[in-house]
Amino acid sequence: MTRIMNAVQLGDPGAAGELLPLVYEQLRHMAAARMQREAPGHTLQPTALVHEVWLRLTGGGQHGWENRTHFFAAAGEAMRRILVDHARRKRSQKRGGAAIHEALDEDALALTVEPEELLAVHEALDELAVNDPQAAQLVKCRYFIGMTMEEASTALGMSKRSAEGLWTYARAWLQRSIRERAG
Repeated sequence: MTRIMNAVQLGDPGAAGELLPLVYEQLRHMAAARMQREAPGHTLQPTALVHEVWLRLTGGGQHGWENRTHFFAAAGEAMRRILVDHARRKRSQKRGGAAIHEALDEDALALTVEPEELLAVHEALDELAVNDPQAAQLVKCRYFIGMTMEEASTALGMSKRSAEGLWTYARAWLQRSIRERAG
């Protein structure tokens, strides 16, 4: 096995093919043991893990295994990294990582508005002005004047971050008010 590992390190293309049958069963046992510690329903199977490990160990070009022990230590580390990468991808997908992110073009929101919608916003805005005058001012700057968030925050003498929070609140408040009126 040491002779074959040396040949793999020297770049002999046939040596990797000779090494695999010698180490496959032990890699498979290592993978099965690692997978037993994973949560039930894991989508990665021991055989697939062995194949991923093999690709990482032999595909990179630089191997540097000193002996059998060093080879299996490298295989164990590769298994750990593969499982961590798999867990990160899975967590990312749960958190919307697979979603396509698109920037919101606020200029596209300034479409022509139906008269009923404009009146509903106007009435709700009057009610908002009684409860929160600053929020109502921000809505007027953004909705009716067409200011960007930065322009509106500067005009109202507040930080952009504060204006963004107030904008979120005002939009939610207006949507609820308009929905109640239509209801």
